[in-house]
Amino acid sequence: MALNLNNIMLGSKDSKKLTDFYAKVLGAPNPDWSDEAGGWFGFQAGDGSLAIGPHSDVSGKNQQPGRIMLNFSTPDVQGEFERIKAAGAEVVAEPYEPGGGGMLMCTFADPDGNYFQLATPWNPEST
Repeated sequence: MALNLNNIMLGSKDSKKLTDFYAKVLGAPNPDWSDEAGGWFGFQAGDGSLAIGPHSDVSGKNQQPGRIMLNFSTPDVQGEFERIKAAGAEVVAEPYEPGGGGMLMCTFADPDGNYFQLATPWNPEST
């Protein structure tokens, strides 16, 4: 049986602020679903989804932002980098080619200090 990763949950002390940020990143005018009374919001992102909500173990900025990173694929890393940078995201790494081969990647930090990356789509046949 193969597992299918279909959702990432981000815990936050201020889930509304983080939701507003990811709405800009994802180019969505609003979350795809919400439970504002409970502080939960969600976005569909390709085949997966991103849920944002409160968590009792979370406070302040992420102290180890490189431990888990969200990765969004796009064929236009440079263009999306410029759009997301202009929206106010903190740039951690400008677009670069990890290991050569034409793949581009860049890294940002969200308002809670979590890292997320943009990368050209992975093609397993080319590896």
